[in-house]
Amino acid sequence: MDHLVLEIGLAIALIAAAGLLSAKLRLSVIPFYILIGMAVGPHAMELGHLDFRFIESAELIEFLGRIGVLFLLFYLGLEFSVSRLIKSGKSIVLGGSIYISINFALGIIFGWVAGFQFAEVLLIAGITTFSSSAIVAKVLVDLKRTANPETEMVLGITMFEDVVLALYISVLSGLILSGSSTIGGILLSTAISFGYMLVLLLVGRKIVPLLNRALNIRSNELFILVVFAVLFLIAGFSETLHVAEAIGALLLGLVLAETEHVKQIEKFVIPFRDFFGAIFFFSFGLSIDPTELGGAVWYSLAAVAITLIGNITAGMIAGRKAGLSPKSSMNIGLTIMGRGEFSIILVNLGKAGGLASILQPFAALYVLVLAILGPLLAKESKHVFRLLDKVFHFEARHVKRKEQQQQLQEETSPQ
Repeated sequence: MDHLVLEIGLAIALIAAAGLLSAKLRLSVIPFYILIGMAVGPHAMELGHLDFRFIESAELIEFLGRIGVLFLLFYLGLEFSVSRLIKSGKSIVLGGSIYISINFALGIIFGWVAGFQFAEVLLIAGITTFSSSAIVAKVLVDLKRTANPETEMVLGITMFEDVVLALYISVLSGLILSGSSTIGGILLSTAISFGYMLVLLLVGRKIVPLLNRALNIRSNELFILVVFAVLFLIAGFSETLHVAEAIGALLLGLVLAETEHVKQIEKFVIPFRDFFGAIFFFSFGLSIDPTELGGAVWYSLAAVAITLIGNITAGMIAGRKAGLSPKSSMNIGLTIMGRGEFSIILVNLGKAGGLASILQPFAALYVLVLAILGPLLAKESKHVFRLLDKVFHFEARHVKRKEQQQQLQEETSPQ
């Protein structure tokens, strides 16, 4: 532990260098943070007191990264609100169901065609279905899309995924680790998770006047201590109920967005969001060993292609059902393209269960490609939409449907 502070300083310096390079090239910063993390790690060199292997500090960097996810999702919630989320409840459930169904079905087909065993097929389907909350949050904030019409659907799908993920991990854990699973226990766990999220949102909305008074604190130091104490307590408690700690942070952000102190909270949170968020993506890259990726290249690239198709298709259908324009619908699929922490959790479950060893490099490369490609596609969504619109004529079909609906309304309306 003699050089722990030096290692953390080196990590921050590398992150800063990656950020400066991305700014110079005017590209999304996420891929640069991940790639610089991959470039170092256990396979890297040691240069005097500068240890690029990050052996001593790896656990601490990982923990700081977890904090980064909390701040990313918390800030995203602050930019939104419970009211907007509740108003879109039905469309969010429908959109989330569409998104998960399409991507899960494609994952099952891919795993089966690739010749994997039943448990491995289910694991692959999970890896290819659930998006990264941290990457979604970073993309929305960096591209300044928190006020876009499709953002409530993106957030809703992210929360809906978490409920389904809790159910899915329960089923998969029972199947892989013990060979069986109790349906009653799974349903109870899912009901508790969903009920907790719903209660937190509804109760939080009701106690907004109380929160306004409680946060009426003159001292900036005490104000930020109180807010961060609640953030970590809510996030930590959520984890005990099988709701991801990041989703707990998102829920708290949604509640506090209704208070009169939201702007003050945002001002204090932004520096922490940027600092710890950058460490998360570096930590994510640090967990990937590029020397182990070779044997899974074709599997990973095929899965990426399937995910591109599934995400765009699901986004277009979910957006259409919610009454969004084709362009906004395309943004849904591209914004939630990134895969990350949940995929890594699932593949670690497979490792513990003794499943095929190729699943780890497959998941690492798949996640890496989409963690890089997703933000880039989201940033260039206008060009992606124009390109696909030339082939599929989304805009023309949308206008035609609106004209048909208007004509039908005119014909059925009383004279």
